[in-house]
Amino acid sequence: MLLAQALVGRLARTMARRPDLKTGPARLAALVRSSVPPMHPEGLPFVGVSLAVAFAGRSNRWLRRAGLASAAANAAFFRHPPRKPPSRPGVVVAPADGLICLIEHEIPPAELGLPAVPLPRISIFLSLLDAHVQRAPIGGEVVAVKHRPGLFVSAELAAASADNERNSVVIRNPDGAEVIAVQIAGLLARRIVCNVAAGDKIGLGDTYGLIRYGSRLDTYLPAGSTILVEVGQRALAGETVLAELP
Repeated sequence: MLLAQALVGRLARTMARRPDLKTGPARLAALVRSSVPPMHPEGLPFVGVSLAVAFAGRSNRWLRRAGLASAAANAAFFRHPPRKPPSRPGVVVAPADGLICLIEHEIPPAELGLPAVPLPRISIFLSLLDAHVQRAPIGGEVVAVKHRPGLFVSAELAAASADNERNSVVIRNPDGAEVIAVQIAGLLARRIVCNVAAGDKIGLGDTYGLIRYGSRLDTYLPAGSTILVEVGQRALAGETVLAELP
């Protein structure tokens, strides 16, 4: 009953946002697109294999159900919900959905070759239930992308930032401010996907990567940034404002 009420409420809010579509198939299609997020292309092989298993085992009730359940779980995990970044200038948005687990000062990853000066760092832990696409914390030019192999300990641990496999992306905005987003593999995460390279231009909140199955995102800010979030707060990638640049 509660689930049904929640779905009805969500559809009602969606309809309120689409007054341009009064009736008919176009309105229904818009409601479905607004309520059911699309899937990141990285998820297509997993959903495809799961559906193939369900089809091959269609005469076996348990195998069919297992295949369909796997397809649904992977479609949910690889969901890629639309997000609307803030319009005000000089802000840093969350690069990932999840729980803000640490706010501290740390030296950026050594492989970037940056000065060994501690910078403000905000860490976001992504559980299996969070959307796992990553979005640009600021808009600008990608000036460096560095991957470093490592361990796969739980991403909830503070040591994960230093010990685990990671991929660092440095973005410089038109004013010269640089923000570093670090994708960190977790206990179950065994693949980091990064779709940008040095020299690419990227907009605030644009999707640039994904980590499979539980992970963490560290965001290093310029010195003097004003942090606007707290430990324990949940963040939405591309929408939650983490900080204001100096």
